[in-house]
Amino acid sequence: MTQPALALTDQAARAQAPGAASRARGRRLATGTGAIAIAAVAATASAGAAHADEQYTVRSGDTVSHIAARHGTTVSAVRTANGLDSRAFIREGQRLTIPTQRSATTAPAAAPQATGGSHTVASGETVSAIAQRYGTTVAAVVSANGLDSRAFIRVGQTLTIPGATATAAPAAAPQATGGSHTVASGETVSAIAQRYGTTVAAVVSANGLDSRAFIRVGQTLTIPGAGATATAAPAATPQATGGTALVGNTFLGRTYAPSVVASANANKASLLAMGVPSRDQMQAKVASTARAMGVDAALAQAIAFQESGFDHTSVSPANAIGTMQVIPTSGDWASDLVGRDLNLLDPDDNVVAGVAILRQLVKTSPDLPTAIASYYQGAGSVKRNGMFSDTRRYVANVQTLMARF
Repeated sequence: MTQPALALTDQAARAQAPGAASRARGRRLATGTGAIAIAAVAATASAGAAHADEQYTVRSGDTVSHIAARHGTTVSAVRTANGLDSRAFIREGQRLTIPTQRSATTAPAAAPQATGGSHTVASGETVSAIAQRYGTTVAAVVSANGLDSRAFIRVGQTLTIPGATATAAPAAAPQATGGSHTVASGETVSAIAQRYGTTVAAVVSANGLDSRAFIRVGQTLTIPGAGATATAAPAATPQATGGTALVGNTFLGRTYAPSVVASANANKASLLAMGVPSRDQMQAKVASTARAMGVDAALAQAIAFQESGFDHTSVSPANAIGTMQVIPTSGDWASDLVGRDLNLLDPDDNVVAGVAILRQLVKTSPDLPTAIASYYQGAGSVKRNGMFSDTRRYVANVQTLMARF
């Protein structure tokens, strides 16, 4: 098992606490490999929404997700307006049509109030989901609450929400003996199951979901045996045969939050229950996906091998999932990069997420070793601190492995 893949946006890097990346270094698994992951899914949006389509010339380092955020629109709207494919590939100097909130086909969330607000963290919530719910950005929430590079939050914590919409209502409490839940933007089956004190497998079974556990916004899910309140303690950590947790809660002296470990165990149980491709099949997926997305196939395979050994059932205590070891918040950012929702439990989507992050790092880094280091240590930390000693070993391992593929 290994740690999650990470690529920091410039905005998120600026929002980090100075010592955050150093604290995040301990988030490696027993193999001694892994990459950091952080909620870096949105840039700070520009002030006012325009009322007619605008033209924008792509600058070096731009991505569709950052451009969409700056102009108060969505990735899918920009892709549609410009006929971009699923990779959402753009080039420096390209002229893009930017559909505004008035002209975009997908209406944005209600305009947030300038006065801001607060939110009490419930079990299973992430900074990215909270930011999306209140119509703000991850970087803004991180900055307003002095969060570190992990964007770590705990159940019961009260967050200041800059520019939060005051009318954003919490989800309805579940019924005591089972109930229903309407899927909100950014939610996953694992987070919903944890919130209601049930399991991923139970939700999947009750709703006839496929092996990807795919859900859509607005879908009503049956929640089997839901707890009395949405803020009730999460279900006990799934146990393997013999009473041992599938995923532990510590690594190299670091203990992870119970909610994070519970999600990791739920995801591990789900992967084991649904069955995954073999290691050889996953290696083939990594190679073919990298070639399709314009990334060096040898590099992508070396990263995947270093992260998980091509074992898609790998889940770390930090809830880094699958072959590419991506945590949900990094999966959100990868979804923005490719312009569609990615399910990290799905083998194909997991590989797309990791390769998309890697592609962005290669594009924005001065050289290949820096890109590899950023996948492990985080781009912002590498820029500020240089490569730590364990990062240099990681880079050397990956570059050596590239010769094998």
